[in-house]
Amino acid sequence: MTTEKDLSKHPCFNRESAGTCGRVHLPIAPKCNIMCNFCNRKYDCVSESRPGVTSAVLSPAQALLYMDKVLEKEPRITVVGIAGPGDPLANPETIETIALLKDKYPHLLFCLSTNGLALPTHAKTLAELGVTHVTVTVNAVDPKIGAKVYSWARDGKVILRGEAAAALLLSRQLEGIKILKEHDVIVKSNTIVIPGVNDHHVLEVSKTLSELGVDIQNIMPIFPVADTPFADVPAPTHELIHNLREQAKDVVPQMTHCKRCRADAVGLLGKDLSGEMAGILGDCAKALPGVDLSKRPYVAVASREGLLVNMHLGEAHKFQIWKQDGDNFVFVEDRYAPEPGGGTKRWIDMAKLLLDCRAVLIAACGETPRKILADSGVLPYECSGLVESALAEVYGAGDLSKLKSRRKGLGKACCGGGGEGC
Repeated sequence: MTTEKDLSKHPCFNRESAGTCGRVHLPIAPKCNIMCNFCNRKYDCVSESRPGVTSAVLSPAQALLYMDKVLEKEPRITVVGIAGPGDPLANPETIETIALLKDKYPHLLFCLSTNGLALPTHAKTLAELGVTHVTVTVNAVDPKIGAKVYSWARDGKVILRGEAAAALLLSRQLEGIKILKEHDVIVKSNTIVIPGVNDHHVLEVSKTLSELGVDIQNIMPIFPVADTPFADVPAPTHELIHNLREQAKDVVPQMTHCKRCRADAVGLLGKDLSGEMAGILGDCAKALPGVDLSKRPYVAVASREGLLVNMHLGEAHKFQIWKQDGDNFVFVEDRYAPEPGGGTKRWIDMAKLLLDCRAVLIAACGETPRKILADSGVLPYECSGLVESALAEVYGAGDLSKLKSRRKGLGKACCGGGGEGC
Protein backbone atom coordinates (compact mmCIF):
# COMPACT_ATOMS: atom_id res chain seq x y z
CA MET A 1 0.00 0.00 0.00
CA THR A 2 1.38 3.40 -1.01
CA THR A 3 1.24 6.13 1.62
CA GLU A 4 0.05 9.48 0.27
CA LYS A 5 2.48 12.26 1.14
CA ASP A 6 1.85 15.98 1.37
CA LEU A 7 4.64 17.36 -0.81
CA SER A 8 3.99 20.89 0.43
CA LYS A 9 5.47 20.00 3.83
CA HIS A 10 9.10 20.32 2.71
CA PRO A 11 10.26 23.61 4.30
CA CYS A 12 13.19 24.06 1.91
CA PHE A 13 11.07 23.72 -1.21
CA ASN A 14 8.02 25.53 0.21
CA ARG A 15 8.70 28.67 2.23
CA GLU A 16 5.15 28.74 3.63
CA SER A 17 5.80 25.53 5.57
CA ALA A 18 9.16 26.65 7.01
CA GLY A 19 7.69 27.75 10.33
CA THR A 20 5.62 24.64 10.98
CA CYS A 21 7.45 21.75 9.29
CA GLY A 22 10.90 20.60 10.31
CA ARG A 23 13.67 18.56 8.71
CA VAL A 24 16.43 16.29 9.90
CA HIS A 25 19.62 15.51 8.01
CA LEU A 26 21.07 12.09 8.71
CA PRO A 27 24.90 12.20 8.41
CA ILE A 28 25.48 8.74 6.97
CA ALA A 29 27.51 9.59 3.86
CA PRO A 30 31.16 10.51 4.59
CA LYS A 31 32.69 9.70 1.19
CA CYS A 32 32.73 12.08 -1.76
CA ASN A 33 33.47 11.58 -5.45
CA ILE A 34 34.49 15.11 -6.42
CA MET A 35 36.74 17.77 -4.94
CA CYS A 36 35.15 21.21 -4.89
CA ASN A 37 37.55 24.10 -4.50
CA PHE A 38 35.31 25.65 -1.82
CA CYS A 39 34.82 22.54 0.31
CA ASN A 40 36.53 21.46 3.51
CA ARG A 41 34.81 18.81 5.65
CA LYS A 42 37.59 18.29 8.18
CA TYR A 43 35.75 20.18 10.90
CA ASP A 44 33.05 18.91 13.24
CA CYS A 45 32.45 22.02 15.32
CA VAL A 46 28.96 22.16 16.83
CA SER A 47 28.92 25.96 16.50
CA GLU A 48 29.77 26.04 12.80
CA SER A 49 26.84 26.12 10.39
CA ARG A 50 27.58 25.22 6.78
CA PRO A 51 27.16 22.22 4.48
CA GLY A 52 29.66 19.41 5.01
CA VAL A 53 29.89 19.82 8.78
CA THR A 54 28.65 17.20 11.23
CA SER A 55 29.37 16.14 14.79
CA ALA A 56 29.28 12.42 13.95
CA VAL A 57 28.70 9.91 11.17
CA LEU A 58 26.06 7.19 11.53
CA SER A 59 25.54 3.75 10.05
CA PRO A 60 22.10 3.01 8.56
CA ALA A 61 21.00 1.16 11.71
CA GLN A 62 22.29 3.98 13.91
CA ALA A 63 20.48 6.50 11.70
CA LEU A 64 17.20 4.70 12.33
CA LEU A 65 17.85 4.77 16.08
CA TYR A 66 18.67 8.49 15.89
CA MET A 67 15.51 9.12 13.87
CA ASP A 68 13.44 7.61 16.68
CA LYS A 69 14.98 10.00 19.18
CA VAL A 70 14.65 13.03 16.89
CA LEU A 71 10.92 12.47 16.45
CA GLU A 72 10.50 12.15 20.21
CA LYS A 73 12.21 15.52 20.62
CA GLU A 74 10.64 17.33 17.66
CA PRO A 75 7.43 15.71 16.33
CA ARG A 76 7.03 18.48 13.74
CA ILE A 77 9.68 16.82 11.58
CA THR A 78 8.15 16.11 8.17
CA VAL A 79 11.30 15.62 6.10
CA VAL A 80 14.28 13.33 6.49
CA GLY A 81 17.18 14.18 4.24
CA ILE A 82 20.68 12.95 3.51
CA ALA A 83 23.11 15.72 2.67
CA GLY A 84 26.54 14.43 3.59
CA PRO A 85 28.98 15.14 4.98
CA GLY A 86 30.16 13.78 1.61
CA ASP A 87 28.00 13.02 -1.40
CA PRO A 88 25.11 10.67 -0.58
CA LEU A 89 25.33 8.83 -3.89
CA ALA A 90 29.02 8.03 -3.33
CA ASN A 91 27.96 5.99 -0.30
CA PRO A 92 25.98 2.72 -0.60
CA GLU A 93 24.70 3.33 2.92
CA THR A 94 22.39 6.00 1.49
CA ILE A 95 20.16 3.55 -0.38
CA GLU A 96 20.15 1.19 2.62
CA THR A 97 19.17 4.01 4.97
CA ILE A 98 16.32 5.23 2.77
CA ALA A 99 14.98 1.67 2.50
CA LEU A 100 14.97 1.35 6.30
CA LEU A 101 13.23 4.71 6.65
CA LYS A 102 10.62 3.78 4.07
CA ASP A 103 9.68 0.68 6.07
CA LYS A 104 9.43 2.46 9.42
CA TYR A 105 8.39 6.01 8.51
CA PRO A 106 6.55 5.81 5.17
CA HIS A 107 4.64 9.03 5.90
CA LEU A 108 7.77 11.21 5.92
CA LEU A 109 9.16 13.02 2.90
CA PHE A 110 12.56 11.73 1.81
CA CYS A 111 15.14 13.96 0.15
CA LEU A 112 18.84 14.11 -0.57
CA SER A 113 21.41 16.52 -1.95
CA THR A 114 24.01 15.46 -4.48
CA ASN A 115 26.62 16.84 -6.85
CA GLY A 116 25.01 14.64 -9.50
CA LEU A 117 28.04 12.63 -10.64
CA ALA A 118 26.43 9.30 -9.70
CA LEU A 119 22.84 10.47 -10.20
CA PRO A 120 22.01 8.68 -13.48
CA THR A 121 22.89 5.33 -11.89
CA HIS A 122 20.65 5.87 -8.88
CA ALA A 123 17.87 8.25 -9.98
CA LYS A 124 15.30 5.56 -10.82
CA THR A 125 16.05 3.65 -7.60
CA LEU A 126 15.59 6.81 -5.55
CA ALA A 127 12.19 7.40 -7.12
CA GLU A 128 11.17 3.79 -6.50
CA LEU A 129 12.17 4.11 -2.83
CA GLY A 130 9.88 7.09 -2.45
CA VAL A 131 12.38 9.94 -2.53
CA THR A 132 10.22 12.95 -3.31
CA HIS A 133 12.77 15.78 -3.42
CA VAL A 134 16.34 15.88 -4.74
CA THR A 135 18.75 18.81 -4.75
CA VAL A 136 21.49 18.83 -7.39
CA THR A 137 24.27 21.39 -7.09
CA VAL A 138 24.97 22.86 -10.53
CA ASN A 139 27.58 25.61 -10.49
CA ALA A 140 28.37 25.79 -14.20
CA VAL A 141 27.06 24.57 -17.54
CA ASP A 142 30.34 25.31 -19.32
CA PRO A 143 33.22 22.86 -18.61
CA LYS A 144 35.75 25.69 -18.93
CA ILE A 145 34.11 27.41 -15.97
CA GLY A 146 33.45 24.16 -14.15
CA ALA A 147 37.15 23.33 -14.34
CA LYS A 148 37.80 26.33 -12.10
CA VAL A 149 35.29 25.09 -9.53
CA TYR A 150 36.35 21.44 -9.22
CA SER A 151 39.82 19.98 -8.71
CA TRP A 152 38.91 16.42 -9.68
CA ALA A 153 36.10 13.94 -10.15
CA ARG A 154 36.36 10.22 -9.48
CA ASP A 155 34.23 7.94 -11.63
CA GLY A 156 34.71 4.42 -10.33
CA LYS A 157 38.47 3.97 -10.27
CA VAL A 158 39.14 6.69 -12.85
CA ILE A 159 40.18 10.14 -11.66
CA LEU A 160 39.55 13.04 -14.03
CA ARG A 161 40.80 16.59 -13.67
CA GLY A 162 40.24 19.96 -15.29
CA GLU A 163 37.74 20.31 -18.11
CA ALA A 164 37.40 16.54 -18.47
CA ALA A 165 36.16 16.28 -14.89
CA ALA A 166 33.81 19.24 -15.29
CA ALA A 167 32.42 17.92 -18.58
CA LEU A 168 31.71 14.49 -17.13
CA LEU A 169 30.06 16.00 -14.07
CA LEU A 170 27.87 18.27 -16.19
CA SER A 171 26.75 15.44 -18.47
CA ARG A 172 25.80 13.31 -15.45
CA GLN A 173 23.93 16.20 -13.85
CA LEU A 174 21.88 16.85 -16.98
CA GLU A 175 21.13 13.16 -17.49
CA GLY A 176 20.30 12.57 -13.84
CA ILE A 177 17.93 15.53 -13.57
CA LYS A 178 16.15 14.39 -16.72
CA ILE A 179 15.57 10.92 -15.22
CA LEU A 180 14.32 12.39 -11.95
CA LYS A 181 11.79 14.57 -13.75
CA GLU A 182 10.63 11.59 -15.82
CA HIS A 183 9.78 9.94 -12.50
CA ASP A 184 8.01 13.02 -11.11
CA VAL A 185 10.65 13.81 -8.48
CA ILE A 186 10.74 17.45 -7.36
CA VAL A 187 14.17 18.88 -8.17
CA LYS A 188 15.94 21.88 -6.69
CA SER A 189 19.29 23.08 -7.91
CA ASN A 190 21.81 24.88 -5.74
CA THR A 191 24.08 27.27 -7.62
CA ILE A 192 26.96 28.66 -5.59
CA VAL A 193 28.05 32.12 -6.70
CA ILE A 194 31.85 32.48 -6.76
CA PRO A 195 32.99 36.02 -7.64
CA GLY A 196 35.42 36.07 -10.54
CA VAL A 197 34.66 32.44 -11.40
CA ASN A 198 30.99 31.92 -12.25
CA ASP A 199 29.13 35.06 -11.17
CA HIS A 200 28.81 36.15 -14.82
CA HIS A 201 27.51 32.70 -15.77
CA VAL A 202 24.65 32.16 -13.32
CA LEU A 203 21.86 33.16 -15.70
CA GLU A 204 23.08 30.59 -18.23
CA VAL A 205 22.85 27.97 -15.49
CA SER A 206 19.31 29.11 -14.72
CA LYS A 207 18.27 28.81 -18.37
CA THR A 208 19.63 25.26 -18.59
CA LEU A 209 17.85 24.27 -15.39
CA SER A 210 14.60 25.68 -16.73
CA GLU A 211 14.94 23.65 -19.91
CA LEU A 212 15.36 20.51 -17.79
CA GLY A 213 12.21 21.25 -15.81
CA VAL A 214 13.94 21.99 -12.51
CA ASP A 215 11.32 23.16 -10.02
CA ILE A 216 13.34 25.73 -8.07
CA GLN A 217 16.85 27.19 -8.00
CA ASN A 218 18.77 28.27 -4.93
CA ILE A 219 21.33 30.91 -5.90
CA MET A 220 23.58 31.09 -2.87
CA PRO A 221 26.83 32.90 -2.01
CA ILE A 222 30.08 31.05 -1.57
CA PHE A 223 31.11 30.76 2.06
CA PRO A 224 34.93 31.06 2.02
CA VAL A 225 36.44 28.30 4.16
CA ALA A 226 40.01 28.02 5.43
CA ASP A 227 42.42 25.56 3.80
CA THR A 228 40.61 25.51 0.46
CA PRO A 229 41.67 26.96 -2.92
CA PHE A 230 38.85 29.51 -2.62
CA ALA A 231 39.66 30.48 0.96
CA ASP A 232 40.57 34.02 -0.08
CA VAL A 233 37.79 34.56 -2.60
CA PRO A 234 35.59 37.41 -1.34
CA ALA A 235 32.02 36.46 -0.54
CA PRO A 236 29.56 37.98 -3.02
CA THR A 237 27.64 41.00 -1.80
CA HIS A 238 23.97 40.81 -0.85
CA GLU A 239 23.31 43.16 -3.75
CA LEU A 240 24.92 40.76 -6.24
CA ILE A 241 22.92 37.79 -4.97
CA HIS A 242 19.71 39.84 -5.04
CA ASN A 243 20.35 41.01 -8.59
CA LEU A 244 21.13 37.49 -9.81
CA ARG A 245 17.93 36.17 -8.28
CA GLU A 246 15.95 39.00 -9.84
CA GLN A 247 17.41 38.21 -13.25
CA ALA A 248 16.74 34.48 -12.88
CA LYS A 249 13.28 34.53 -11.28
CA ASP A 250 11.48 34.83 -14.61
CA VAL A 251 13.47 31.87 -15.92
CA VAL A 252 13.13 29.44 -13.00
CA PRO A 253 11.49 29.94 -9.55
CA GLN A 254 13.94 31.11 -6.89
CA MET A 255 14.52 29.99 -3.31
CA THR A 256 15.34 32.89 -0.97
CA HIS A 257 15.14 31.35 2.52
CA CYS A 258 18.08 28.90 2.52
CA LYS A 259 19.76 28.41 5.91
CA ARG A 260 22.93 26.69 4.59
CA CYS A 261 22.20 23.62 6.69
CA ARG A 262 24.78 21.36 8.26
CA ALA A 263 24.92 17.67 7.35
CA ASP A 264 23.38 16.95 10.76
CA ALA A 265 20.81 19.78 10.81
CA VAL A 266 17.61 19.07 12.74
CA GLY A 267 14.50 21.07 13.63
CA LEU A 268 12.66 23.98 12.04
CA LEU A 269 14.65 26.08 9.58
CA GLY A 270 14.70 29.04 11.95
CA LYS A 271 15.19 26.98 15.11
CA ASP A 272 17.93 24.47 14.39
CA LEU A 273 18.54 21.93 17.16
CA SER A 274 21.78 20.39 15.88
CA GLY A 275 23.77 21.77 18.82
CA GLU A 276 21.20 20.56 21.31
CA MET A 277 21.01 17.15 19.64
CA ALA A 278 24.79 16.70 19.26
CA GLY A 279 25.03 14.60 22.40
CA ILE A 280 22.25 12.28 21.28
CA LEU A 281 23.79 12.07 17.81
CA GLY A 282 27.11 11.12 19.38
CA ASP A 283 25.49 8.47 21.55
CA CYS A 284 23.79 6.96 18.51
CA ALA A 285 27.11 6.95 16.63
CA LYS A 286 28.50 4.74 19.41
CA ALA A 287 25.48 2.47 19.55
CA LEU A 288 25.42 -1.04 18.12
CA PRO A 289 21.74 -1.70 17.45
CA GLY A 290 20.91 -5.36 17.96
CA VAL A 291 24.23 -6.13 19.66
CA ASP A 292 24.32 -7.38 23.27
CA LEU A 293 27.18 -5.37 24.80
CA SER A 294 27.22 -7.64 27.86
CA LYS A 295 28.73 -10.26 25.56
CA ARG A 296 31.26 -7.75 24.25
CA PRO A 297 33.05 -6.39 27.31
CA TYR A 298 36.35 -5.63 25.55
CA VAL A 299 37.84 -2.98 23.27
CA ALA A 300 40.68 -3.72 20.84
CA VAL A 301 43.43 -1.13 20.25
CA ALA A 302 45.96 -0.78 17.42
CA SER A 303 49.03 0.76 19.04
CA ARG A 304 52.76 0.69 18.29
CA GLU A 305 53.96 1.13 21.85
CA GLY A 306 50.86 0.64 23.98
CA LEU A 307 50.28 4.27 24.95
CA LEU A 308 48.82 5.86 21.81
CA VAL A 309 46.26 4.89 19.19
CA ASN A 310 48.53 5.26 16.18
CA MET A 311 48.24 2.32 13.75
CA HIS A 312 46.15 1.82 10.63
CA LEU A 313 43.94 -1.26 10.85
CA GLY A 314 45.70 -2.86 7.89
CA GLU A 315 49.19 -2.46 9.35
CA ALA A 316 48.36 -3.71 12.84
CA HIS A 317 49.99 -7.10 13.43
CA LYS A 318 48.41 -7.38 16.86
CA PHE A 319 45.78 -5.74 19.03
CA GLN A 320 45.82 -4.84 22.67
CA ILE A 321 42.64 -5.99 24.37
CA TRP A 322 41.28 -3.79 27.17
CA LYS A 323 38.33 -3.91 29.55
CA GLN A 324 36.68 -1.52 31.98
CA ASP A 325 37.02 -2.20 35.70
CA GLY A 326 35.04 0.37 37.67
CA ASP A 327 36.53 3.76 36.86
CA ASN A 328 39.71 2.21 35.48
CA PHE A 329 40.76 0.42 32.31
CA VAL A 330 42.69 -2.84 32.50
CA PHE A 331 44.91 -4.42 29.86
CA VAL A 332 43.80 -8.01 29.26
CA GLU A 333 46.02 -9.50 26.55
CA ASP A 334 47.56 -9.16 23.11
CA ARG A 335 45.85 -10.83 20.15
CA TYR A 336 47.71 -11.33 16.89
CA ALA A 337 45.91 -10.16 13.77
CA PRO A 338 45.39 -12.38 10.72
CA GLU A 339 48.28 -12.24 8.26
CA PRO A 340 48.05 -9.59 5.51
CA GLY A 341 46.63 -10.71 2.18
CA GLY A 342 43.62 -12.80 1.36
CA GLY A 343 41.29 -9.92 0.54
CA THR A 344 38.05 -9.76 2.49
CA LYS A 345 38.79 -13.07 4.23
CA ARG A 346 41.35 -11.26 6.38
CA TRP A 347 38.72 -8.82 7.63
CA ILE A 348 36.20 -11.60 8.23
CA ASP A 349 38.81 -13.48 10.26
CA MET A 350 39.62 -10.27 12.13
CA ALA A 351 35.95 -9.82 13.00
CA LYS A 352 35.93 -13.35 14.42
CA LEU A 353 39.12 -12.61 16.37
CA LEU A 354 37.40 -9.60 17.96
CA LEU A 355 34.03 -11.27 18.49
CA ASP A 356 33.98 -10.31 22.19
CA CYS A 357 34.98 -6.68 21.48
CA ARG A 358 32.48 -3.85 21.09
CA ALA A 359 34.95 -1.58 19.29
CA VAL A 360 38.41 -1.37 17.78
CA LEU A 361 40.47 1.83 18.06
CA ILE A 362 42.62 2.58 15.01
CA ALA A 363 44.29 5.56 13.39
CA ALA A 364 42.60 4.84 10.06
CA CYS A 365 40.50 2.21 8.36
CA GLY A 366 39.36 1.41 4.82
CA GLU A 367 35.70 1.20 3.90
CA THR A 368 35.63 -2.57 3.24
CA PRO A 369 37.03 -3.64 6.62
CA ARG A 370 34.99 -0.93 8.32
CA LYS A 371 31.75 -2.39 6.97
CA ILE A 372 32.71 -6.01 7.68
CA LEU A 373 33.68 -5.22 11.26
CA ALA A 374 30.65 -3.02 11.91
CA ASP A 375 28.28 -5.61 10.44
CA SER A 376 29.77 -8.18 12.81
CA GLY A 377 29.20 -5.89 15.80
CA VAL A 378 32.70 -4.42 16.19
CA LEU A 379 32.55 -0.62 15.82
CA PRO A 380 35.72 0.87 14.26
CA TYR A 381 36.79 4.20 15.78
CA GLU A 382 39.32 6.31 13.86
CA CYS A 383 41.18 8.39 16.41
CA SER A 384 44.57 9.43 17.71
CA GLY A 385 45.93 10.24 21.13
CA LEU A 386 46.16 8.39 24.42
CA VAL A 387 44.67 4.92 24.57
CA GLU A 388 42.98 5.57 27.91
CA SER A 389 41.36 8.78 26.67
CA ALA A 390 39.87 6.91 23.72
CA LEU A 391 38.75 4.04 25.96
CA ALA A 392 36.93 6.54 28.16
CA GLU A 393 34.88 7.63 25.16
CA VAL A 394 34.04 4.12 24.01
CA TYR A 395 32.85 3.22 27.48
CA GLY A 396 30.82 6.41 27.62
CA ALA A 397 32.79 8.89 29.69
CA GLY A 398 34.74 11.01 27.22
CA ASP A 399 34.60 12.84 23.91
CA LEU A 400 36.25 10.98 21.04
CA SER A 401 35.59 13.86 18.62
CA LYS A 402 38.53 15.64 20.23
CA LEU A 403 40.74 12.66 19.38
CA LYS A 404 39.74 12.20 15.75
CA SER A 405 42.61 11.50 13.38
CA ARG A 406 43.84 14.51 11.42
CA ARG A 407 45.94 13.09 8.60
CA LYS A 408 47.34 15.07 5.68
CA GLY A 409 46.00 14.20 2.25
CA LEU A 410 42.71 12.98 3.64
CA GLY A 411 41.22 12.04 0.30
CA LYS A 412 39.82 8.94 1.93
CA ALA A 413 37.92 10.65 4.69
CA CYS A 414 37.03 14.17 3.73
CA CYS A 415 36.59 16.34 0.69
CA GLY A 416 40.27 16.88 0.16
CA GLY A 417 43.29 14.95 -1.04
CA GLY A 418 43.86 13.52 -4.44
CA GLY A 419 40.68 11.58 -4.99
CA GLU A 420 42.12 8.10 -4.75
CA GLY A 421 39.73 6.84 -2.13
CA CYS A 422 37.37 9.55 -0.97
